[in-house]
Amino acid sequence: MQVPSAAIVAAHPDDEVIGAGGQLSRLRALTLLHVTDGAPRNMRDAAAGGFETRQAYARARRGELEQALALAGIAPQQTDRIGIADQEAAFHLAELALTLAERLDRICPDIVVTHPYEGGHPDHDSTAFAVHGACDLLKRRNGVSPAIVEMASYHMRDGTIAALEFLPNGDHDIVLLPLTDAQQCLKRRMIACFASQAAMLTRFPPDREPFRPAPTYDFRRPPHAGRLFYELFDWGMTGARWRALAGTALASLQSGRATCR
Repeated sequence: MQVPSAAIVAAHPDDEVIGAGGQLSRLRALTLLHVTDGAPRNMRDAAAGGFETRQAYARARRGELEQALALAGIAPQQTDRIGIADQEAAFHLAELALTLAERLDRICPDIVVTHPYEGGHPDHDSTAFAVHGACDLLKRRNGVSPAIVEMASYHMRDGTIAALEFLPNGDHDIVLLPLTDAQQCLKRRMIACFASQAAMLTRFPPDREPFRPAPTYDFRRPPHAGRLFYELFDWGMTGARWRALAGTALASLQSGRATCR
């Protein structure tokens, strides 16, 4: 059976290693697209890591990514980036969908692997929105579009983080891929490259990776009842605000008013 060609569209440098690190070296004709540069404009994360500028922090995160991907045999030329500031993807939803449609049309992957819509991080939800929007545009334009596959990220459960688990959503089967000892070793080495994210990455088990076909989302509705995980943080975003932005972006895409960034 031939391995499908794939594009992974991730919100931040490291998301693809968290969600699919054990599979990266197995995917044919792999392209990685990153929506953000991983560096918030507020400088809190940068300063905590000892970086004097947001740009220096973004460069460090890019360097960590390239080191990790090299361990899996993935060259920098297989990566692309849109470069929005971390935590700001929600303000560019329609443009993101158009930009991704152009890039996916050029790459022509069989599948697109991305985040679920689960309220874990606003950039994750924005990336999911943009991928679905891009594939809808390609379907209308070309009659075909890549299949969307989700890698698990994280969401809120009982007041804390539920890492590498999916929220229940319809009858879509989850494929849980256990990692061999060799895959786990490689994934741990890749994760260790992200020194700037070490505290967060300890929350993710390295022995399994769940995937599923993407369900159909209504991005104007909450992903689950109650508080979203990212609402625990002072990131300038609430679920209500994100959904309002998504509704505006949907209307813009459907009317044809949206323009590419």
